[in-house]
Amino acid sequence: MEVRLSATPKGNGFQATVALPDGVSISSAESYPTEAEAITAAAVKLLEMPDRLMRATAVEADLAISGSSSPA
Repeated sequence: MEVRLSATPKGNGFQATVALPDGVSISSAESYPTEAEAITAAAVKLLEMPDRLMRATAVEADLAISGSSSPA
């Protein structure tokens, strides 16, 4: 499973984004002073969402079983 953590410029800082393999992206409302702080915030947010990770893992497993390469 591939999860992307990123930081994009926002105001005077950077906005954190978590992109999940099922196509869902979650961005922070806050901005952080540095890219590193934004990515760290995204990682912490990801750890606070174990249900999302379990669902993404289940979708990936279903795709592997069906032989498909993308969610339906």
